[in-house]
This record gives sequence, C-alpha cells and structure tokens, in this order.
Amino acid sequence: MSYTADLAEHEMIIKAKDILARFPYLNREGFLTKLVNGVSGEESHHDLERMLVLHALERITAEEPDWTYVAAGFHLQALYRNAIQTRGEEGVYSKGSFYRLLQVLTDQGIYNADLLKFYSEKDIEQLTEILQPERDHLFTYIGLRTLADRYLTKDYENNIVEMPQERFLVIAMTLMMKEQDNKRLDLVKEAYWALSHLYMTVATPTLSNAGKTYGQLSSCFIDTVDDSLRGIYDSNTDVSTVSKNGGGIGAYLGKIRARGSDIKGYKGNSSGVLPWMKQLNNTAVSVDQLGQRQGAVAVYLDVWHRDIIEFLDAKLNNGDERMRTHDLFTGVCLPDVFMEAVENRDEWHLFDPHEVRKVMGFSLEDTYDETPGEGDFRRKYAQCVKRSELSRKTIPAIDIMKRIMKSQLETGTPFMFYRDAVNRANPNKHSGMIYSSNLCTEIMQNMSATTVEEEITKDGKIVITKAPGDYVVCNLSSINLGKAVPEGVLERLISIQVRMLDNVIDCNTIEVPQAQLTNAKYRGIGLGTFGWHHLLTKNKIVWESDEAVHYADELYETINYLAIEASAELAREKGPYSVFKGSDWQTGAYFEQRRYDDEKWLRLKEKVQSNGLRNANLIAVAPNSSTSLIAGSTASIDPIFRKEYSEEKKDYKIPVTAPDLSPETTWYYKSAYHIDQLWSIKQNAARQRHVDQSISFNIYVQNTVKAKDLLKIHMTAWKKGLKTTYYVRSTSVDIEDCESCSS
Repeated sequence: MSYTADLAEHEMIIKAKDILARFPYLNREGFLTKLVNGVSGEESHHDLERMLVLHALERITAEEPDWTYVAAGFHLQALYRNAIQTRGEEGVYSKGSFYRLLQVLTDQGIYNADLLKFYSEKDIEQLTEILQPERDHLFTYIGLRTLADRYLTKDYENNIVEMPQERFLVIAMTLMMKEQDNKRLDLVKEAYWALSHLYMTVATPTLSNAGKTYGQLSSCFIDTVDDSLRGIYDSNTDVSTVSKNGGGIGAYLGKIRARGSDIKGYKGNSSGVLPWMKQLNNTAVSVDQLGQRQGAVAVYLDVWHRDIIEFLDAKLNNGDERMRTHDLFTGVCLPDVFMEAVENRDEWHLFDPHEVRKVMGFSLEDTYDETPGEGDFRRKYAQCVKRSELSRKTIPAIDIMKRIMKSQLETGTPFMFYRDAVNRANPNKHSGMIYSSNLCTEIMQNMSATTVEEEITKDGKIVITKAPGDYVVCNLSSINLGKAVPEGVLERLISIQVRMLDNVIDCNTIEVPQAQLTNAKYRGIGLGTFGWHHLLTKNKIVWESDEAVHYADELYETINYLAIEASAELAREKGPYSVFKGSDWQTGAYFEQRRYDDEKWLRLKEKVQSNGLRNANLIAVAPNSSTSLIAGSTASIDPIFRKEYSEEKKDYKIPVTAPDLSPETTWYYKSAYHIDQLWSIKQNAARQRHVDQSISFNIYVQNTVKAKDLLKIHMTAWKKGLKTTYYVRSTSVDIEDCESCSS
C-alpha cells in the first residue's frame, strides 16, 4: 500500500505521531514510512499496534535506549483500547469507570467485597480524582509488559481489565482498609503517590493479589521441621498450602535424625533427611504457585549433620538419581568454628542430632557463639567431639568446603548461612533462635518447630493439640534507589512504606495457623531496596571504589534510621509488637552493638525505648528482579549482567538496556562477571551493619574460576561479617531468581 491520505489520517497513525512527538531527540526518520510501506490495508488495530511496537523495539540501542518508552507508549494504547472494549467504557480512566470496575469485578468474585465495604461511592469518587494517567508513561516497554502480563487483573476470559494506575490504587486501598476513618483516604493517597511514581514496589504476592478474593500478600515463609513422623508430614502439608497461595518456603531440616540413627531405640532404622527432601521435591513440583509457576522450596541443613555430604550432592547432575532433588534449593548452616577449621585445614566431625540429644542432653543446633571466637556452640561441639560413645563421621573441613563449592559451580547452590553472625545480631534473641533463612536468604527471624499431641477422651473423641512454633512470615517491599534518592523523597517514602508493610500483616489471611500467629506476634517486615547500580551510575561512582563502600554505609544508615523512626511512630499510634519487652530494641543493645552513638541516634534510641517498636524486624534486601524491571531500574544491590540484552518471548525478543544508559554513564556499568567480588563484599559488609535481617547477596564468577579464588571469596564474606550469601552465579549456570521474594 502506498502512503495515502487515508492511512496518514488513520487513528493509529495519529496516535503514533502523538507518542513520537514526546521524544523529539530520537532519530525518527522513516519510522512511519516503514510502517505504512509494510501494511496491506487489511490489518486490524491489533496488527498495527504490534507492528508499531516491533518497529520501535528494533530501534533500541545503547545510543538511543529511549525507544523503549516509545514502544511502551504503543503497547499502552493497545491496553487502553482493549480495556475500553472489554469494560464497555467511553475512555480509560473516565469519570465513574473505576467505581464501575470495582462493582463488576466484585460481583464476579474477582475483587474482594471489602473494597466496597470500607470505601463508599463518594470515597471512591474522591480517590479516582488522584489517578494520574500520565504516570503510565514512566514504564519502559519491558516494565509495562511484565506488569500487564503478570499482575494487572484479568477477567475470567483472560482479558486485562485493570489499568496500571488502577492496580496501584487498588493496592493502596487494600493496605489502608483498616486504618481509622478520619485518616484512611489521606493514607491511600500517600500510598498511591509512592507506588505510582515508581518510588517503591511491593512484593510479587501483594502486587498480584491485593484486592483479590484469592491468594495472600506475604512473600516467603520459613518452617522448622520437627524430628517426628507427624511433624515431618504436617510440615509437608503446610508447605503445599503456602505454595498454592504463591509463597516461597524455606525449611530447616537440622532437627531431623541422620541416616542410620535409631528409631524407638532400634539402631540403624532411620533413613535420614534425603527421603524427606524427595517428598518436598515432589510437593514443589506438584503444588504450583497460583497456577503460574512451580512451587519454590529451599531446604537448610547444618554442616555438622551426619547427612551433610548427601545433602550437598542432592542437586548434582550426576550420580544416583534416587539421591537427587533437582527441584529444591539448598542452604548450608555454618558456624564460625567450621570456617576456622577450613582455614586451618583441621578435621571436622559430623554427628546425628537425635543421638546428641539422647547422649549429651542438649541440642547442638540450639546454641551459637555469643561473641566471635568463643561461645556456647563451640564449647558444646567440643564436648561432643570428646564424648567417645557418640558416633560420628570425621572428614577434613576443607573437603566439605570443596563439596560445597563443587555444587555451587554446577547448580548455583547451596546458599551460605553464617549462623553465629546471624544470631549475635538478632535483636529478638531474648525470644528465640534463628536456625536458617528463607528461599532467598534475606529473612532472619526467630524460628521453632510446631509439635502435635493426640489423645482419646473418655467420651471416645480424638483431641489433637498443636503447640504452635514460630513459623516465619516475611512481608516485603522495596525502595527504588535510582529514583527515590535523586528526587529526595526517602523520608516521606519510608514513612508510608513502613505503614503499608505493617498493614499487610492485618490485611492478610494465611491458611497455616501457626504462620498467622507468628506474623501477629512479631509483626516482622522486610523493607528492601533495588537500583543500587543504577544509583551509583547516576552519581558517577565506580563500583570498585572506597567511595562506593562509603556511600553504601552512609545511605543504608539513613534508610535504617528512617525505618526505625517510622516503626516507633506506628508503635506510639498502635502499640508495639507483643514481645518487644526484653528485646535488644528495648534494652538499647541494638544501637550499642552497631555503634549508633551520635546525638541523632541517641534521641531515636530513647524514642524507641519510650514508644516501643511496631515491628520486631524491619529491613531485608530481597532479589526483586521482576519488580525492578517494572520500575525501570537495576535489581537489588546487584551489578548488572550486561548493558544490553534481550528478553526472549515466544515470537520475538525484547531488547533491554541498562537504565539511563548514555555515553556519560556507560563507563559506570561494569558487568557483574568482570567486577572484583571482594569489592562487592566490602560494600555489603558496610551495608549489613544497618540491616537487621540480611541481604540476597549473589557471588558472580567466571566458569574458569579457580577453587582457591572462590574459597577466598567465601572466607572474606565470613570474615567481613556477612550473614548470608545467595547464589554463586557462574557464566556456565543459568539461574532464575525467586519470584515470591521479588519486591
């Protein structure tokens, strides 16, 4: 078809011209001509929209990355047009359309009826006025596609009916539903401000499920599996329940007796942890997350457990398949004394936790070293070593570390959990113990096993009594550092963000009762960050520099201060978490341990001791790969993989560039695989001081890395006081981040 006046005046061409007009600095020569010359005249709106998107995508380069916003504009028009048709509206974001959407989707059982219960039609009309459609243009193409394909609400015919600003408003309304009447609308507006500017993102379950009748809002869960047949099977049931509702799970297996242990005194009968891992593996595969993806389960075991070698080999691609659990993620719990044994090339002894309990009268896993170099764990471990009647396996500690590193280079796991550093820094050590972490290694909260007793009553009934343990729940959201810090909104943002996270706890319904109880008991939240590399680049700070280390220290101290202050304000308004008394927060030990001793911090310490704290745990930095894509920034505290890459789709590729890429910034975007990891560890050690939980910290290595160099990375991470490390990402291993923890 030639370039006719009819086609030139076609509705789609006019809209395309309007979108292109917003980017006068791009080289648009021939863009529309190519489109017109490529059509036959029979194309539908959908076909033309798709062609516009594809033509824009093929122009994305490092020199002109902003074509991604042009492509997003074209895709936005398609979303608008389809929604108008499906909803029967005259226009997107038109007067009354949001209220009608709430009514229709509530009647259909998609939206939760509480939205119309807590907000009157007048309230909703007032809230509709704050919708800012122009903020839809903040998305890159990959960000908009990710949001639309995965998170915008669809009807039962799979049509997207909810627009981006409506999703943000529904999330804000959901999280503020139970606030006082006289302040509810103002808080909704503030939450919408934070979300719609992309200053922050909420975790994947909240982003997807807020306002819906299904799913739940929390990201990850951690269970402590009891050493009993009933406890193991109950834990598996709880894992499947959490998984079906979209949560990721961490399971601590360290209390389970080892292979060859006795059962009811009969020696050699226990089959150890591997069969139960196989069971969890099957659960992860068969019970998916909201029908969208396979369940995600991480299992943790202590490095002194007699089954540790089989555990470390469980994800390898060779060997006995009966001993393999390819669909689980693994984490190993490491005391200081083991790392010292690795460094000194000493022997290491493996014990059966059940036998230790019987013979020694204590549980080795229930202890840790209270100070570096001395403490309860190493004393009791030494007692076990000296006790000749305790069976054990003895192996050089370095050989175990070699097995760990072999598995990491082949599979990316096990994750590393430095249990002494974790428990020393636990602000709630007065109320429990931390045995392991979650699926993404950033959550550090008190844990304990749930136990069950059954009895037959005199009238012939069976009474089941459960003593609920601390079943950890993590509620996550993340600050977009690349946007919020340069625009100077941290103080305002963190104030509303902490409230939003705290409200997740009251809005949420978790089908595992002990998780619901633990959530209410500790009110733990995980305020995180993403866009660190983006922020460094904007500030023209080189990753491998003392300046970057100092900036990490300074920035995360500010974030921590504002988060503690916000939680203390909430405690004054709503009351502190139930076991605040006796915590390091209440005694002041938290502040002293971190050397917060200037005047500003001393005033905050007094405020916390006076008001209490609303949340037992406050900060945790999750991987957040998908939500950082939506917000147009870099993931978590990670360096980028590449400046330019393509996201693979069924029928075409989506070119993606690093955010704000330009000739001035390109020098600051060094690839993760070419960065000296010791600089990343220095940064993270500076950051960790201000993070009461932990950080999903990836280690990046070439597949040619030497064992001594990877060992040096691990030893440095431990010596610098890191609590955990996440994946070892080598250039030969393809790893997908946990979606549940993405925040």
